[in-house]
Amino acid sequence: MVSTEHAGKRPRVFLVVVYVSLGLLLLAGIGAGVAIAATVNTINIENYSELDPALPSRILDSKGRLITEFYSEEKRELVALKELPRHLVDALITREDDSFWTHRGFTVKSILRAVVGRLIGRNLGGGSTITQQLAGTLYADRSDISLKRKLVELWWAFQLERRYSKEEILELYLNRMAMGPGVYGFEAASKFYFGHSAREATLAESAILVVTLSSPYSYNPIDFPNRSRDRSRAVLSAMVEAGYATEAEAQASFDDYWDNFDYTRASTSAFFSRADEAPWFSEYVHRNLGELLYGSIDLYKDGLTVHTTLDLDFQKAADRYMKRGIELANREFLASSSLRLREADSFYVPLVELVGLSFGFSEWFAGETEIRSRALDYYNHRVNPVIDAAALLFGVSELKRATDASYSELNKEVEKGTVEGALVTLEIDTGHIKALVGGSKYTQASQYIRATQAKLMPGSSFKPFLYSAALDSRKSTMATLIYDEPVVFYNADGSEYIPRNYSGTYYGPILLWRALALSLNIPAVRTLDAVGFDPVIDRAGALLGITDPAVKRQTFPRYYPLALGVIGVTPLQMTRAYSIFGNQGRAVDPIAITYVEDREGRIILEPEKDLRADQKRRGDDIQVVSPQNAAIMTDLLSMVTAYGTLRGATDKGQYLTYKNPEGGEYTIPLAGKTGTTQNWEDAWVIGYSPYLATATWFGFDRRGNSLGVAQTGETIARYVWADYMKEIHEGLPPRSFAKPQTGLVRATVCASSGLLPTEACTDGLVTLSFLAGTQPDRFCDVHGEGGGFTPSGMSPTLFPPTIDFDSDIDLGLDLEALLGGLGSDTPSPGTSTDSGEAPDSGTPLPAPSESLEGAPVPEEALPPEEEGPPPGDETAPPEDEVAPPEEAVPPPEDETAP
Repeated sequence: MVSTEHAGKRPRVFLVVVYVSLGLLLLAGIGAGVAIAATVNTINIENYSELDPALPSRILDSKGRLITEFYSEEKRELVALKELPRHLVDALITREDDSFWTHRGFTVKSILRAVVGRLIGRNLGGGSTITQQLAGTLYADRSDISLKRKLVELWWAFQLERRYSKEEILELYLNRMAMGPGVYGFEAASKFYFGHSAREATLAESAILVVTLSSPYSYNPIDFPNRSRDRSRAVLSAMVEAGYATEAEAQASFDDYWDNFDYTRASTSAFFSRADEAPWFSEYVHRNLGELLYGSIDLYKDGLTVHTTLDLDFQKAADRYMKRGIELANREFLASSSLRLREADSFYVPLVELVGLSFGFSEWFAGETEIRSRALDYYNHRVNPVIDAAALLFGVSELKRATDASYSELNKEVEKGTVEGALVTLEIDTGHIKALVGGSKYTQASQYIRATQAKLMPGSSFKPFLYSAALDSRKSTMATLIYDEPVVFYNADGSEYIPRNYSGTYYGPILLWRALALSLNIPAVRTLDAVGFDPVIDRAGALLGITDPAVKRQTFPRYYPLALGVIGVTPLQMTRAYSIFGNQGRAVDPIAITYVEDREGRIILEPEKDLRADQKRRGDDIQVVSPQNAAIMTDLLSMVTAYGTLRGATDKGQYLTYKNPEGGEYTIPLAGKTGTTQNWEDAWVIGYSPYLATATWFGFDRRGNSLGVAQTGETIARYVWADYMKEIHEGLPPRSFAKPQTGLVRATVCASSGLLPTEACTDGLVTLSFLAGTQPDRFCDVHGEGGGFTPSGMSPTLFPPTIDFDSDIDLGLDLEALLGGLGSDTPSPGTSTDSGEAPDSGTPLPAPSESLEGAPVPEEALPPEEEGPPPGDETAPPEDEVAPPEEAVPPPEDETAP
């Protein structure tokens, strides 16, 4: 039986439920009404309103000075859906939303797939339909990964589906989505990436466009061609599977596009006419911001203030010195090229013709070759432009392809014959990029940032990484005695490798520190042989920031030419690596943006704060090499400036000498290394002080030409580097390289044997640094009665048996076939290996006659200084340009034999 009390509560509970239900219904109705009212824009207008006026984003240097502004200028062109090729629409549907034609704005399957992927931490595919993506672009913040944003996106997707047909939604989508730096819509994107309308997009190009759509800053074919190629291949396979194309059609279109792809092209932006104090750096910042802000903020309209690491004073000096250096290098290159042509015309051409006439080899007649060459030149420069204009005027596509091919060949020859350059400066303590030069001239057609994008051969500037690994193996020290003489090495595949020094000069037994100072090649390869490939590759990878196993395998060939820098790296990577030596072995992570403010002055991004937090989380892993290893490497590289290939440019390491306010003098120390690759194709100087590290590079965008025998890293790049470093250190207080308090031992050794000296040691002494426990513990057995250079007591791996050396044997090694290319995003650099560098004079560098520790080295112990360019040398720079070398470099007998 139910009690009266409980019977009375039932009506009250019922009433509460009713009232609550009515209240919820009322709130739902109000919310629905507000939401429906908010959709009036989708019904009444096609151009969606903007709540805020467009404001330019300002880019500031580290001192708050304006570098440039990114202002509102979108590259957008509308195209009707019916004008586009069917395969472009099919590619989009295949990649983004295969049920687009049947759903009502969303699919449960896609949403569940995205949810499950997030829960298990895997990318199982996006959860948004094409309609939802369009709705999110127009009405939501797509950078907000939250349930609220998905609900907003879903609501507006319903409204779009209710208001527009499927074709209208697709057309809106194709014309509004971001497709690259300042590029919106498929029509503008097709012209930007391919140079023609989306109406003419091929099957392969359609796949590339839809891949780029998913992440314009990560998958676009210009900056990341390998990623774009792989993903577009997957799209084409899916299209074949779905019946939109045949396998033969897909493969033919894919091959046609990628076989003719220009890997040296760089992304350009939608803003070209802006004033800019540092255009290469601004473009680098622009690309970084594109990745950081993609999908959330419009860099061109939202009035951001971007605080960067650049120092405009450093940048102006870098621009000035690099401009002079590039101009000088091009003058020298043209002069040497003309000389070679004159020699060929006066001696070799008649000789070849004589042989051809004597034996009836008509194809050897130089006259015919010269006629063909002149005819081709006339066609390229005179006839082809006229035909190209006619092809455009009358719409003859086959003729246009022929003229384009001619222009392409002409551009390749220009790239081979034009010396370019790059420079980057890092602040060692912070990793701040203080200056950046990406090439000779920044234009709409030339925005390839060589300092950060170009994969270049470092040559001998790679050797410090090798010796750093050797020190930690404890098989080598600064005093290790290495035999510098011709020797054969056998690669893992059985092929022979016989390196040679720069000038064909061999020094016999030599200490490691002198081998590096003189940039000798054979001691470097011997050291690689002693230490092994794995430690060297691991050390180089850690210093260069290459830690992914697959990338390491691709970057570092397991062949002996590795010791001479046969890899592909950017100047920024090389600067980072040397900075680590100057930073006591701690990681130096390059950074260009410190923080970003919105138009109200609120900080919305703090890349530097995030970087410092990440470095803190790394803990002990922040130490890339030990402080002791870094200190010894700095000693070694300081000896390059004092006694080696940088001796003349740095005034024996004393170039950064300044006066303090009291009138006294102080010197900021320098450490560095030169680098030159085979056939003098690349010239490097990379070095650092306790404050700053800078890399300079000169060379060609396309391999296959030579700077000339007089333009090595020692001669062409060293004076630009030294004079620039002199200027940017002006006003900085005295500072020395830091050294650890423990784990290092300084020992004075015989300058010839590297062992503890005796009274019989008459070749001089040298004081060197050693890892504790690796310092010599035996007295010199070279000098005195019965003395002589023998490998007794030394590591036998450093002294493999020598062989008879026949200089007439062809020592060439086809590195292109051997390595199959260097960079993932660049064409194969071809056959190249390092030349080493000649010392500042053509004579061997004698050992110091006194200890290097705290005592001056007598001038007679150093190579004699030679005069500069001979009188009447038309290629010598004017006095107000880059200083000419103090010492001439003798022409080498041969470079390194690869």
